[in-house]
Amino acid sequence: MQDGLILCRFVHFGTVLLLFGIGLFRHVLFTSSLRAFEAGPASRRLDRAESWMASVALLSALSWLMLTAANMTDSWHDATDPDTLALVLTHTFFGHVWILHLLLNVLVVLCAFAPHKRPRLTLLLACTLLLTLAPVGHGAMYDGSTGQLLIFNQMLHLIGVGTWLGGLLMLATLLPGSATVDLRAVLARFSGIGYGLVALIVVTGMVNVRALSGAVWPAPAFSGFGLVLGVKVAMVMCMLVLAGINRQQARKQVLNLPLLRISVLLECLFGAAALGAVSLLGTLPPMLA
Repeated sequence: MQDGLILCRFVHFGTVLLLFGIGLFRHVLFTSSLRAFEAGPASRRLDRAESWMASVALLSALSWLMLTAANMTDSWHDATDPDTLALVLTHTFFGHVWILHLLLNVLVVLCAFAPHKRPRLTLLLACTLLLTLAPVGHGAMYDGSTGQLLIFNQMLHLIGVGTWLGGLLMLATLLPGSATVDLRAVLARFSGIGYGLVALIVVTGMVNVRALSGAVWPAPAFSGFGLVLGVKVAMVMCMLVLAGINRQQARKQVLNLPLLRISVLLECLFGAAALGAVSLLGTLPPMLA
């Protein structure tokens, strides 16, 4: 049951983060650089992929609800019991947030499959969908202004992570058709934005750890919550090293496309591993000092 919840969290966080990050990359940050790409077949394939991601997000959100109900009662039967599900939705903080989250997810799916695309509206909905994931984490442990500030901090953290991961997937999508875009300009600008993203992710992550564990690093440092957090930090450090390699490549007169493809792919894999660690962290007690 717990393993299913961890997997569900991984799938849902991943799809929602990517929906937001890809939309922000395509329709806000790099619109002028992607005109040729948006007019080509690769853009239509990406639109279809985003539609399926929105569908997977909705299915995983429903699964998350059912697994939460089963976990609360320690019975698989309650995962599909309407009365239990209604009780979770109406009598728990998670349920109140999840009602809004599910409604937003339905709207994202409808926009994604609509015959006439409205990308800015879809992005706004995806952003709101992402932000409603912030209150269902450890931040819900606190009441009052402390809890509200921690939820706001988690919202900023999610925005930074979504922008980074979505940007990476967009780079992986653009590299095979590099002739249609000014890849050097995209890499240079994304690397520049990356400094701000890294600062945002690191600072908000440190605030989360300090608030949840009562220390700069949870104790014990290499067991339970602390061990999984260490794995997440290690994955992020690997991503930073690869991001530095990408930035160096962007400064060269001739881009080494094979090296860039490998570097971006590895960075995506490390990002997925970090997301897996986050999915597990959300199910572990933070061991308040």
